[in-house]
Amino acid sequence: MEPRRITVFDTTLRDGEQSIGLAFAPDEKVAIARSLEKLGVDVIEAGFPVASEGELAGVRAVAEAVRGPVIAAMARPAQVDLDAAATALEGAARSRVHIVLASSDLHLERKLQLTRPEVLELARWSVDYASSRFDEVEFCCEDASRSDPAFLAELCETAIDAGAVVINLPDTVGYAVPETYGALIREVHERCPKLASVTVAVHCHDDLGLATANTLAGVAAGAGQIECTMNGLGERAGNAALEEIVAALVAHREEIGAETGIDPAQLAATSGLVAELSGYPLSPHKPVVGSNTGNRTSR
Repeated sequence: MEPRRITVFDTTLRDGEQSIGLAFAPDEKVAIARSLEKLGVDVIEAGFPVASEGELAGVRAVAEAVRGPVIAAMARPAQVDLDAAATALEGAARSRVHIVLASSDLHLERKLQLTRPEVLELARWSVDYASSRFDEVEFCCEDASRSDPAFLAELCETAIDAGAVVINLPDTVGYAVPETYGALIREVHERCPKLASVTVAVHCHDDLGLATANTLAGVAAGAGQIECTMNGLGERAGNAALEEIVAALVAHREEIGAETGIDPAQLAATSGLVAELSGYPLSPHKPVVGSNTGNRTSR
């Protein structure tokens, strides 16, 4: 059986930029985006346009400069966010909005102060509103790994019915372990058969050092899109590292049954550029791209 082709969604310029003290200038975003395009990334999440005029300008610059990958922008389910994203992506060859809305009871109570029915209605309205303004709509169930699977399935179905073509089930706070995360992806698939008609994405944080393992577990459970950053850049302990996931998929192509369009020969150059422009140097021990990985001497 031929391996499945997995979409690579790189969020170095958005989630990676949430690293402490980091803010890419528009020209830096363009330089990294062009390197990601050469690498073979399918989707580039360029930023969060409503955050500031500078951020909107950076997303717009990427949208106008890079023509191959889909260019995405993050938005909350609010008209001001969605309109800012649409403005920033006007020049994109193909645009995607990434709508993020919490799904766990903990986030609903402590963060949003919303009920489940209110969240369902907000999801329906925001995806419907966005569908005519972007080429693609991705809906993210924030904190999915700590959410009730039954409610997750209901939320997914609501977003799909409203027009979402990608459903993101993230491990937002780096809480999951591979076995339970893979099981969650499978269970939500079973509870929401409509997921078979869209792409399911996995987006994992590295708080327990399991982001790459959790991402691979999600792929094994049927996910068709991986969300990651170069060098694992990101808030707190960072995101799943693109280079680690790609290397694992290459090394275990037959076992996992999935592949990407990434050119491994370009990993070192893109990694080095991101390290330079972010000001976050690589540890020599960094898997795949660290300087020590070239030393194959064993004791």
